[in-house]
Amino acid sequence: MRQDVKKICNLLKRYAKLKCDLTAFNQVSSPSFDGMSSHSSRNGAESRLISHVDLSYQLKEVEDALNAIDDPQYQFILYNYIIEKQFSRNEACERLAVSVSKFNYLKNRALLIFSKYYQCDML
Repeated sequence: MRQDVKKICNLLKRYAKLKCDLTAFNQVSSPSFDGMSSHSSRNGAESRLISHVDLSYQLKEVEDALNAIDDPQYQFILYNYIIEKQFSRNEACERLAVSVSKFNYLKNRALLIFSKYYQCDML
């Protein structure tokens, strides 16, 4: 269970970076044909478009799973503590008015609940 929690936590930490990567792909030009035969049937623009679609899909899957969680404590932990890194553990404990051990329990519980909504082979 501990390794599952770590995998889920790492996935959510990469989520913010994934959003940034997606904005880098927003300026995708149309695929072009240069008239030259090549070994690959894709050009750079087509590859960027495929990457853009893949990143969009991954983001949507994470966002759908996050939005399915209705407990405000779990949402706070997932969004503000893990993804956005707005608070230290002690600050998050103060915000939630819980002890460190209770916070760790809530964090692990939030991650496990997230994993139930997030369907991916990564987990």
